[in-house]
Amino acid sequence: MQGILAPVQFLVFAVSLALVLRFLTTGEGEQAADISILLKTAVLYAIMITGSIWEKVVFDEWLFAESFFWEDVFSMAVLALHTAYVLMLWNGWGTAETRMFVALAAYATYVVNAVQFLWKLRMARLQSEPVVALA
Repeated sequence: MQGILAPVQFLVFAVSLALVLRFLTTGEGEQAADISILLKTAVLYAIMITGSIWEKVVFDEWLFAESFFWEDVFSMAVLALHTAYVLMLWNGWGTAETRMFVALAAYATYVVNAVQFLWKLRMARLQSEPVVALA
């Protein structure tokens, strides 16, 4: 499931980032940006739920297994910022610009989190590759 949701989440992120930046630079497309951020948040929650189930199966811990501790810490920050955005939208807190800046902060932490996972995946692959001796 993660192998499907991760690329979908990145695609939604890229489109949403463009829409948010468009709104912040032109003042146009607020509704499209809001919808894209809500979609990004929904995909994020789906990937977090399936990821915690995977951690439970593999490491017998729902979250914060030693192998993924720091990735999970950043994931919580990503979730908190996305959730703050949703609360701002639904409760009418702050201006549209303020909401979009919260979304940008969420997206920045998402990028850090994604880099963490990609780095960990790369290191795991390097460790599993056979060493080829050159003669």
